[in-house]
Amino acid sequence: MRDDDIEANLPIQVILPNLKRRFSGITATLAAVAPIQARTLGIASVGAPIPVPLPRIGWKELFRLTADPLPGGRARIFHARRNNEMLAGLLLRRLLRRRVQLVFTSTAQRRHTRWTRALLARMDAVLSTSPAAASYLERPPAAVIPHGVNLELYRPEPDRAAAWRSTGLPGTFGVGILGRIRPQKGLREFVEALCGVLPDVPEATAVIVGETTPRFASFEADLRRYVRDRGLEERFRWLGKLPFGELPGWFRRLSLVAAVPRNEGFGLTCLEAMASGTAVVATRTGAFELLLRDGEDGRLVPCADTKALAAVFRELLGDRERLEEMGKSALARAEAEFSIEREARALNAFYATLLDG
Repeated sequence: MRDDDIEANLPIQVILPNLKRRFSGITATLAAVAPIQARTLGIASVGAPIPVPLPRIGWKELFRLTADPLPGGRARIFHARRNNEMLAGLLLRRLLRRRVQLVFTSTAQRRHTRWTRALLARMDAVLSTSPAAASYLERPPAAVIPHGVNLELYRPEPDRAAAWRSTGLPGTFGVGILGRIRPQKGLREFVEALCGVLPDVPEATAVIVGETTPRFASFEADLRRYVRDRGLEERFRWLGKLPFGELPGWFRRLSLVAAVPRNEGFGLTCLEAMASGTAVVATRTGAFELLLRDGEDGRLVPCADTKALAAVFRELLGDRERLEEMGKSALARAEAEFSIEREARALNAFYATLLDG
């Protein structure tokens, strides 16, 4: 998206806090949808930078901006997505007496802690990204708005085989997992399942993309040892943390993407793969059952079930034609139901109800 897609002259009506320096799934959702919203609505972020063209203000500017309401007495919207952002909004309004309406998007599929429930009770409105996540809220959400995917950024590769060859990796196609290296993301199941399947599929290579923080360095070392003990080092490639701009290319080059966390709030990786025309194997958590049609766009498996995952890998990696058909089906579904423009329109329409009210 170009910088001139954003209407810079619009008055700021919505503030998006980003109070986590490390790039995360929440940051990714902001980076995807906020620039689209900013084409027709005055939006600015505050806090850690978001790696896309989007107006950003400092804390002093935020305090000045929210001291007075918008024309007509309307309070600006402060849209939080993390607990510390809800707290910041409450301090802004109650301690500093700033004019803001507080909105929170809840994606968690678990019972909220007492602290989170206390914060949620003080929001003016709570949104959710899926019916499953909404079911964990003590009060019904004001709206359920699923995340979308940028279909310009995540798109199919005209020649997937050539794109794979350009990587210089062994084999003729790849199966990959993208996300932080930690147990919750299903890395152990991914590695152990493929160690049982790759010896029978010599043309496939496993690709692991994601940052390993010091806390999980020993976890990664254990997985690498597991692979080495089975003589499969050359069949697994660990690419580490890649720049944000390089990730879409990997979704296009792979023939199968695994989105297999043990617990997930939404799971944007699944949509990014689908929009890239790539088949997906996903666990039954997050919004994956809402996004992915089992047997059409990919396969769904139980969480933390290595045996089931291995069976699906064996089924799909041995049938390249079926993988391609699933990828085409996944692309059609992403285009029809989960575009980023659709999410942006729904969010802006919801904001309008608050601003007009």
